[in-house]
Amino acid sequence: MDNKVLKILMVDDHPMIIEGYQHTLLATKKENQTLEIDIATDCDSALAAIKKSKNIGKPYNIYFFDISIPESKDGIYKSGEDLAKYVKQTQPESKVVILTMFNEVYRIHSIIRSINPEGFLIKSDLTSSELASAFEVIQNRPPFYTGTINNIIKRSIFNPIEVDEINHKMLHFLSLGVRTKDLVGHLGITLSAIEKRKKNLKELFAVEDGKDETLIQIAKEKGYI
Repeated sequence: MDNKVLKILMVDDHPMIIEGYQHTLLATKKENQTLEIDIATDCDSALAAIKKSKNIGKPYNIYFFDISIPESKDGIYKSGEDLAKYVKQTQPESKVVILTMFNEVYRIHSIIRSINPEGFLIKSDLTSSELASAFEVIQNRPPFYTGTINNIIKRSIFNPIEVDEINHKMLHFLSLGVRTKDLVGHLGITLSAIEKRKKNLKELFAVEDGKDETLIQIAKEKGYI
């Protein structure tokens, strides 16, 4: 059986977490596999590794990106999400795995739409056996989503209401307690446009009392927040 070398870059700013991931992958890999695992702890070190691997003609096969890592010094790349988008654009043959503690519905839908990762793992869902299973699926029959991600997707499938990205953001910020007049800075649209969108959302979600609180409650129940 031919030996297969897999080049992997793990990007996370918590060394103990990376050590745990490495140990699991090395302990559960197939006999004919050799894993070459590199580590980066921020956007700058990750970008340097990505570009170096491509320049020498040995790009990484699989990338693991934690969402919350220190941004690049030039401010262009602010998170692991930005790095994942960069890899998808420049190395479409590579597989991308997103790791995060976030479980907000809006963030999850946004990442799936913009990145479409081969793996999407919520850290609180993750065990050693789950990571090993994810690694196998990601290589051979992606995607692999952990339980929280799958539940959110299932809830959304059974809700026929179409909500665009701006309205998703609006619901998200309203659920965090952001006042309507302050949404202008978050959404980049006028206050009158925000009021119109909020009115339309209340009609879509059949908010009979007209209250923002009721809109948020119904949106949460239907899996939009």
